[in-house]
Amino acid sequence: MRSGAAAAHRGYFHETGFYGSDEEFLAMVVPFFADGLAAGEPVVSAFAPANQRLVRDAFGAGCGIRFVDGEAQYLRPAGAIRGYRAMLADYVAAGATQIRVAGDVPHPGVGALWDWWARYEAAVNRAYDDYPIWGLCPYDTRITPANVLRDVRRTHPHIATAAGHDTNPTFTDPVAFLAESRAGWRDPLEAHTPDVRLADPSAAQVRAAITAVAAGTGVSGEDVGGLQLSATEAVTNAICHGAAPVDVRIWAAPDRIVVAVHDVGPGPTDPFAGLLPIDESEIGGRGLWLMHQLCAFVSLHRASDGFTVRLVAAGATAGPPAG
Repeated sequence: MRSGAAAAHRGYFHETGFYGSDEEFLAMVVPFFADGLAAGEPVVSAFAPANQRLVRDAFGAGCGIRFVDGEAQYLRPAGAIRGYRAMLADYVAAGATQIRVAGDVPHPGVGALWDWWARYEAAVNRAYDDYPIWGLCPYDTRITPANVLRDVRRTHPHIATAAGHDTNPTFTDPVAFLAESRAGWRDPLEAHTPDVRLADPSAAQVRAAITAVAAGTGVSGEDVGGLQLSATEAVTNAICHGAAPVDVRIWAAPDRIVVAVHDVGPGPTDPFAGLLPIDESEIGGRGLWLMHQLCAFVSLHRASDGFTVRLVAAGATAGPPAG
C-alpha cells in the first residue's frame, strides 16, 4: 500500500519543490525520507555531494536510506532513465508497493546544459509510470536560472510546499511540452567556420572526418568512437527518414568535438525519441537512443528549415544553451 500524498495515486507521482537555503532543503527532504522509512518503503537519495552530505548528517549512519552517487546517476538523461527503471523493477520484484526517490537534476546553475534535461523532466512522466514511485526533484532557487524554473514548473504534476503537496496548475502534458518549438542550443564553436563541412555524405565519410579532426583534440578514443557511431546513426536517419540535402558540419576544440547533422525533413514524430528505452520488437528509434547513451550532449532541434541533430563528444563545457 502506498503512503503519504501518493497514497491514492497509480504510477509515477512526480513532484518538484523549491528551496533557497540548506534549512529549506532539509525541511522538504527530511520528512519525505523519514515518512518513507517509517512506512517501510525503499528510500533512495541521489543527490550531488553537497546535498548528499546534508542528508547523511541529518539521518546518520545505518538509517536505511540507499545513497546513490547523484553525479554518476545523472550523467546523461537516457542513462538516468535506464538506471532508474532497472532499480525500480528490482524493488517491485522484491515486493515494494512504493519507492521514494529524491535527487539533483542537473541544470546550468551547476554547469550542465539544460536542453536535454528539460526533455528528461517531461519524458519521465511516462518513463517511470510503470512503477509505484514517488519522485521529488528539489531545485535551489539561489542558483537555478529563471528559464529552468519555468520548465520545471511545467514538467511536474505536483509541487511540495511548506503547507503540503499541491497539484500543479501550470503542468503541461509531456507530449505537448516536447513537441514545442524551443530555441535550439548551439555551441559557441558554431560561430566560426566549421573545420569540416560535407554535403550529402556517406556515413563512412563522416566517420573519417571525425577521425581527422579528433587528432588535434584531447577527446578520448572511446568518446571519439561513440561520436562516430552516433554521427553514423544521425546521417543514416537523415538519409532514410529525412529529406535531402543532408548537411554535416564538424567543429573541434581541445576539449570537445561538435557535429551538426541537418536535413530538410520534419524530424522524428515520437516526442520521446532518444530518451525512452526501445522495445525489442521496435525497428526504429534505436539510433537516437544510442546517441543519447554515447554522447556528452545531444540536441534535437526542429525549425522551419528542417531538423538538426547536434552531438558533442567529451566535456560539453561551452556554457548553458540559449533559451
